[in-house]
Amino acid sequence: MAETAREPILEVRDLVKHFPLTRGVVFRRQVGAVKAVDGISFELFRGETLGIVGESGCGKSTVAKLLMNLEQPTSGEVLYKGEDITRLSGRALKAVRRNIQMVFQDPYTSLNPRMTVGDIIGEPFEIHPEAAPKGDRRARVRELLDVVGLNPEYINRYPHQFSGGQRQRIGIARGLALNPEIIICDEPVSALDVSVQAQVINLMERLQDEFELSYLFIAHDLSIVRHISDRVGVMYLGKMAEIGTDEEIYEHPTHPYTQALLSAVPVPDPDARERRERIILHGDVPSPANPPSGCRFRTRCWKAEQRCAEETPLLAVPEVLRDAEGPVRHPSACHFAEERTVVPT
Repeated sequence: MAETAREPILEVRDLVKHFPLTRGVVFRRQVGAVKAVDGISFELFRGETLGIVGESGCGKSTVAKLLMNLEQPTSGEVLYKGEDITRLSGRALKAVRRNIQMVFQDPYTSLNPRMTVGDIIGEPFEIHPEAAPKGDRRARVRELLDVVGLNPEYINRYPHQFSGGQRQRIGIARGLALNPEIIICDEPVSALDVSVQAQVINLMERLQDEFELSYLFIAHDLSIVRHISDRVGVMYLGKMAEIGTDEEIYEHPTHPYTQALLSAVPVPDPDARERRERIILHGDVPSPANPPSGCRFRTRCWKAEQRCAEETPLLAVPEVLRDAEGPVRHPSACHFAEERTVVPT
């Protein structure tokens, strides 16, 4: 993974997305809102991979759509090189989208079954003709197929003639077509077999070094996220619970939710498996249409006190850890954050 620069290429500030809940047929009125993303902030630096993890329904994919401007935020900013892309439209938005591409979760439905591989990978050139002259597009598509490890002779085949892993490679080739600076990966390997997952992850790491890419890697498999990410953000119910380097999050977690997630990760070493501490969360995830007051995690947290219901914790270095040294000192949105080793090293 590439060396992280200090100048962020993408910056998210207090991003909010509420989907309105309406009632009525003729006279529709709003009766509430699904708070899919409710005020998250983070930075993505040039050449790094930022992993976003969390349970299903925590708002990860909504964040991806907001960063691509496929959804308009309720409030907040998404700054690409200092420019708020949520306010752009027309040619200005089209120019930015050339530099921010996306790899989708499902390799089966993200490719048009009526189009050949050559047409799928070459479609971005129709939208951005300046990226490749018309006479050179066929050669460029063959080159992209070779880059992602597919035979260039497959250019006239259709998606149904490929396996799941090969289809995801086609999706990656399409994302690379316009030489973007950022690729948003929305659970790109969750629909693939474990052995194929490793191949795709290794491919993405090689392409990152070769093309100097920055990745926002969204997933719910913590072991995969650790393998590819420089930094990791943990989301819960539309908010960021904890963020830090892979060492800070995996070896020195301070938020109870992060600790519970890590305790559920399979451990291949039998001795370590015997010594691990298993944390069982009780109760269901609250509805994003009616989240708990204060800390969102308090209804399932063993540390919860009255303060947790009254005061929303900020994503910052906890006060008790501000004088600490080393990786334990990182932002965590918990009033009672403390280090806890759940998986023996």
